[in-house]
Amino acid sequence: MTTFMESVHAKAKSDPRRVVLPEGDDERMVEAAALATAQGLARITLLGSSAKIQETAKARGLSLDGVEVVDTASLPALEEYAKEFYELRKNKGLTLDTALGTMRDPLFYGAMMVRKGAVDAFVAGAVNSTGNVCRAGIQIVGLQDGIKTLSSFFVMNLPHPTFGQAGTLFYADCGVVPNPDASQLADIAITTAESWRMLMGTEPVVAMLSFSTKGSAKHPDIDKVLEATRLAHEKEPSLLIDGELQGDAALIAKVGEKKAPGSPVAGKANVLIFPDLDAGNIAYKLTERLAGAEALGPILQGNKKPCCDLSRGCKASDIVNVTAVNVVRIQYRMQAG
Repeated sequence: MTTFMESVHAKAKSDPRRVVLPEGDDERMVEAAALATAQGLARITLLGSSAKIQETAKARGLSLDGVEVVDTASLPALEEYAKEFYELRKNKGLTLDTALGTMRDPLFYGAMMVRKGAVDAFVAGAVNSTGNVCRAGIQIVGLQDGIKTLSSFFVMNLPHPTFGQAGTLFYADCGVVPNPDASQLADIAITTAESWRMLMGTEPVVAMLSFSTKGSAKHPDIDKVLEATRLAHEKEPSLLIDGELQGDAALIAKVGEKKAPGSPVAGKANVLIFPDLDAGNIAYKLTERLAGAEALGPILQGNKKPCCDLSRGCKASDIVNVTAVNVVRIQYRMQAG
């Protein structure tokens, strides 16, 4: 049976897109650039010290044939990018000098490459914090029309095919928004559903999770989930979404039939939306450790163009996989117009 990542790699190879890795001074990024290029997954641009990148490649026996290396000591279009950033942020008090200094940061320069169309996506976070990666994505690339919330999801690949689609579930948000209000939770649901369509190629079945199922308890936290469900329905009427549902009601058909009879989602969910970051983060780690699931993420969502964060403890293979995920997301958006 084809695994999730095998499917993603196959799709990426069918139409490799342009991805910038702004943290090219890190050895893992150099290795990932070489691997992704050799496998035909993406057309890679590395930002960093050209000498250091070449030295790393030589020491590790890596070929950088086909990889574009842009030396951060002499960034092309630096002044143009700084002026663009200044225009974006001048109402926030940004000066042109500060904009120029910010654009010398490879992370923000890479984000501007995405905005200007020089590349299609960026992948970072091996060196930079999640906060910095999110700031670059929000301030420069911007958010999708109709979406006001940058969030993240995890791809959870279970070792057995019982739940979701052949054992694959999407969890959100597990990495960005600590305590989303109803509007933010609706955005998280809509963007995660879109992420499912992009990567899985099927329709999402979205469960809005709570400690209650269909009125079994009363609490303001439940009211938030109900309102988020209503708002998501309002924004995307065709989306298959329901809540509030407990985890077992969302995933197990017999429990869903008993607790939420008539629900189009109960017992069938493949996308789980958690009410806050505590619940989401705890759940993905427990699923990973207790159920032996493979967790891929957090993958940022909500930007106009794909931007991806990494764990600072990531391996080169993780960077390759996230790069492939971004390529598939680019393909989907280009096909959708």
